Amino acid sequence: MTRGFPVLLAFVLSIGIGTLAFETDGFRVVTSAGARQLSIERAPQGVPDAQLVDQDGTPFTLADYKGRPVLIDFIYTRCPTICTALGDDFARLRQLMGGTRAHAAIDLLSISFDPTDNRAALRLYGDRFGAKAPRWRIAAAADQRARAALLHSFGVVVIPDGLGGFIHNDAVYVVDAQGRLARILDSDAPDRLLAAAVQVAAP
Repeated sequence: MTRGFPVLLAFVLSIGIGTLAFETDGFRVVTSAGARQLSIERAPQGVPDAQLVDQDGTPFTLADYKGRPVLIDFIYTRCPTICTALGDDFARLRQLMGGTRAHAAIDLLSISFDPTDNRAALRLYGDRFGAKAPRWRIAAAADQRARAALLHSFGVVVIPDGLGGFIHNDAVYVVDAQGRLARILDSDAPDRLLAAAVQVAAP
């Protein structure tokens, strides 16, 4: 081995590490999902004003939430794994919120992407976790077009698993009082979800 090889190797490694740091925003991003999270945080995006119907049969749109932030997850009511965890997280969030004024302006919304989820299924899912409209709505899109627009806008990936269910991501989406998608968060820490919503709600 020549004397110059270690120097050359160190130089090449430093260039590679520097490039990786730049491409991953200082190593903060290692996946496309992480890149989207950062992109949304830096530049909140508008969301479609899609027609939805909640567990009580009440029609509404995302525009109805303007003036107050809302935390949104995407579920299907027959899901035994991810959606159960998401429901538990939202139920815990409701407990953390309590009746305090600081948290009174934050709503929850669970949107089903399963076209077979009817009003009865939405209500059963909501009852399972103590969800009561309008503070926590369990809803479905009014039609296929609205459902597709929501999934595309929020970047939700839904893949049939071949067994009658779906494989899907489990993020929680924070829509701010201006009606913009402002944050995309992992769903494993209800206290952090609440802190993010409060931060978005702050004037």
